[in-house]
Amino acid sequence: MNTGVRITAFAAALAAAFGTAYGVGRGVDPVVEDAAPAAHGTHSRPSPASGGSDGHTGHASAPPGGPQVSGNGYTLDLVTPRIAAGKPAELRFTVRDGDGRAVTAYRREHGRELHLILVSRDLTTYRHLHPERAADGTWSTPVELPRAGDYRVLADFTPARKGAGGLTLGADLAASGRYEPRDLPAPGTTARTGGYEVELAGALRPGRASELTLEVSRDGRPVTDLQPYLGAYGHLVALRSGDLAHLHVHPNGEPGDGTTEPGPAVSFTATAPSGGTYRLFLDFRHEGRVHTAAFTVRAGGPGAAGEHPGAGQGHSDGHGH
Repeated sequence: MNTGVRITAFAAALAAAFGTAYGVGRGVDPVVEDAAPAAHGTHSRPSPASGGSDGHTGHASAPPGGPQVSGNGYTLDLVTPRIAAGKPAELRFTVRDGDGRAVTAYRREHGRELHLILVSRDLTTYRHLHPERAADGTWSTPVELPRAGDYRVLADFTPARKGAGGLTLGADLAASGRYEPRDLPAPGTTARTGGYEVELAGALRPGRASELTLEVSRDGRPVTDLQPYLGAYGHLVALRSGDLAHLHVHPNGEPGDGTTEPGPAVSFTATAPSGGTYRLFLDFRHEGRVHTAAFTVRAGGPGAAGEHPGAGQGHSDGHGH
């Protein structure tokens, strides 16, 4: 299962800061706290730093180079850079072009115009959100951050303008209140979420493509009727500890291609930009609910995924539509 895969890669030039929270968003869904494939094509999201454009490059992933607040003539304007911990709030932002005008036309990818990731700097909390866009180009989604700390907001989108490539832009979000740093969970190959158990096989390797397979079960029985989520049976995001270098990896195969089964296994091909510790988040849908399974893995060296099995990664769960 080593043919088509879509890979988005980027890195953030950030100092490591730690905090934790979760966001409750409109539309989607997964929340983590603590706790032969069909031709899918290889979609490499260019980094704003490189100024590249979308392309098909086999299994190679684009070198990390972002996400900056601005790139390729676009800027992520976060209207609400601060939120009080423990209180419901609305996260609002706008994507602006080089003339400062709000972007109001986007290409749809995986059923959405824009994908938003909200993640704590310690990588123990992750949220894949799908905010709503107003006619004037302002995006919004409700959030509630129960713990103080620092977060990163990552917007993944492609403007509809002719010749525009896909972009991922990032901005910092702060939640005020009592700050309590937390440790990253220990590496392991088993995660539990909402009554499901997910087993990870394979190693994330720096500088070269490798296959990762995640197998979903419930009550000891394989789940063989996974439901499509954003056009696939699963989505995998990897974030590197320390600077939030990011891989957004799509699975090998897709629903309805005649060869891809709806579970229990979902496979991906990914390339880590470097060695280090990563947090993996698998989003999958079953019985109308989206769940997120989270793992800590090391790319290269002792403790790499699939080489040294470890304990479960703590409980995680998702909010269905």
